[in-house]
Amino acid sequence: MRVGLISDTHNLLRPEAALALKGVSRIIHAGDICDAHVLRELEAIAPVTAVRGNNDRGPWAHTLHERERIDIGGVAIYVVHDLHDLDVVPEREGIKVVVSGHSHRPLMKMENGVLYINPGSAGPRRFTLPISIGFLEIADGRAKGRLQTLEVG
Repeated sequence: MRVGLISDTHNLLRPEAALALKGVSRIIHAGDICDAHVLRELEAIAPVTAVRGNNDRGPWAHTLHERERIDIGGVAIYVVHDLHDLDVVPEREGIKVVVSGHSHRPLMKMENGVLYINPGSAGPRRFTLPISIGFLEIADGRAKGRLQTLEVG
């Protein structure tokens, strides 16, 4: 199963991001969506799990939780916008993947048997940071992560 990871779209779903996500089974958005139309556009690609980021305001955003725990293909995944707001010890809770955003910096690391992955920002460019997304490949109860920088015009 292939899961698309996206964060910090800030009211912009780039065509390059939408194209890269085609064919995924699920999409996880790690917050700072900034408008519900982004979620609707993502839902047209695959079912979406999203969390509220610090820039998500208004009635539409109140339907989103600040944290989500989901199970995909036997892999427990915890989603939070800002990793500093992580309120569990993932390895103690059986969580195998933590997906976050906020920093706009793509990051992937293993720590205590937990994959931490931040797909970076797929929205408006910030400073010289790349425009990026991520993926989880889930098979046999295991997840492998991958980051992808998008070529944007």
